[in-house]
Amino acid sequence: MQTTTIFNHETIALDGEQFSDCEFRGCRMVYRGGEPPRFQACAFDACEWRFEDAAANTLAHLKVVWGAAGQAQVQALIKIITGATR
Repeated sequence: MQTTTIFNHETIALDGEQFSDCEFRGCRMVYRGGEPPRFQACAFDACEWRFEDAAANTLAHLKVVWGAAGQAQVQALIKIITGATR
């Protein structure tokens, strides 16, 4: 677990990582579809979020579903994943 660290203009591999009280400044945040990262009390400034490999495939699939009149299904899935109950 990374704790109380400031990352400046770095490429950060996110899969399976945990961050607490960290700052990310101008970083490239890369998620490839493995275990989701965990962030606790972190700050992000001008970061680029990249989705590669399995994560990119999942987003491409959701885009297809959305474009095939599946907006409600994608939104419902996001609510389930995030725990939103609106």
